[in-house]
Amino acid sequence: MVPQLWGRHHTLVAWQCADALFILIHKLARESFPSDERYELSSQVRRAAYSVAANIVEGDAREHTKERLQLLNVAWGSPAEVGYCLHVARRLGYVSEEIYTKLELDVRRVGAPLSGLIKDAKRG
Repeated sequence: MVPQLWGRHHTLVAWQCADALFILIHKLARESFPSDERYELSSQVRRAAYSVAANIVEGDAREHTKERLQLLNVAWGSPAEVGYCLHVARRLGYVSEEIYTKLELDVRRVGAPLSGLIKDAKRG
């Protein structure tokens, strides 16, 4: 049987939150960061946000529990990196305190369902 390219990840709350976070971060970086940050902080925060959703998708597609767990653990570290990039962007004045606070909450919203996926993968 050929695996589906678009698996069940669309139904996972963790992926839905991570996907939404990536879109928000991508737009923020394009619209709010100065052009001289295009290849530095802007690129880094977008890659980190992309990594969360992409590793959930890839982990969900793996048949072996060990591989799935490894990818979900990689996904787990990326929100922390996004959070730090946003902290730096706030300190540099690229985003307001209000936007930072909202995005910080969006980053945290990825954590709970992702933690649940990791626990499920550990069980089985």
